[in-house]
Amino acid sequence: MTKFTAAVVQSCPAVFDVEGTLARVRDLIRDAAKTGAKLVVFPEAFVSAYPKGLDFGARVGLRTAEGRNDFRRYFESAIDVPGPATGVLSKAAKDCGVHLVIGVIEKEIGTLYCTVLFFADDGTFLGKHRKLMPTAMERIVWGFGDGSTMPVYDTPLGKLGAVICWENYMPMLRMTMYSKGIQLYCAPTADDRDTWLSSMQHVALEGRCFVFTACQHLRRRNCPADYAGVHGNDPDTVIMRGGSAIIGPLGQVMAGPLYNEDGILTAEIDPGEIARSKYDFDVVGHYARPDVFQLRVNERPMPAVVLD
Repeated sequence: MTKFTAAVVQSCPAVFDVEGTLARVRDLIRDAAKTGAKLVVFPEAFVSAYPKGLDFGARVGLRTAEGRNDFRRYFESAIDVPGPATGVLSKAAKDCGVHLVIGVIEKEIGTLYCTVLFFADDGTFLGKHRKLMPTAMERIVWGFGDGSTMPVYDTPLGKLGAVICWENYMPMLRMTMYSKGIQLYCAPTADDRDTWLSSMQHVALEGRCFVFTACQHLRRRNCPADYAGVHGNDPDTVIMRGGSAIIGPLGQVMAGPLYNEDGILTAEIDPGEIARSKYDFDVVGHYARPDVFQLRVNERPMPAVVLD
């Protein structure tokens, strides 16, 4: 495999506005492609909102009418997969000749899922990963994924997959991805804390892979006027400050972290660095101890209703 340029996008969507967000995504993909990028990674829940600061009227034993209306708006701004929005994203990837990894809110029947979508540079929809474990209040509005959507795709750029936000703190999920040979490890997130970068460096070192972490830069002015978050209504208030970065397989920071501004981070990716890094550490190979530790993974779909 030859060297290539990868890009991580730090920006924000048109919150709760699918069409406006997709238009913004198209522009951002074009901007990234102008840098020569062949892989473009977007943040968690970019289409079309990570509703930070909202509580959806949830209390123990109580839901409010206002919260139900907030959820209805969120549900209506989610997308079907596949569906019209995936068609737009597919065309954007094809038009710009990039592999695209992007966080979306997916709806199925009456449930929302925090999902990552993958597209090849010819526009082919490769598939998706649903977040296995929503964190804390996320469980109020998102369902749980299952083991059937934990893909690693063999692409011309390398083996490509994604782990979303605090899923990266699940050692067994990381081990599963390493066992699939992941080389281009995408980590869309909403975690903008200082500690996130060190976590991503650990993942890169542990998996001996390139890590691409993308977080939104979101301010109050980017949200609707009636966005009832805890942040107040000052348009300059920072809701998410970013922290996007690109990290090499020996833990070296290649780009970023970027805070408090929009931007597109790029780095030249040399796939040969992966073999060099695994010389002295392969967590699922010569540094493993299967005689002591083994992991079993259930990758079967787990539907609530099975029709024979």
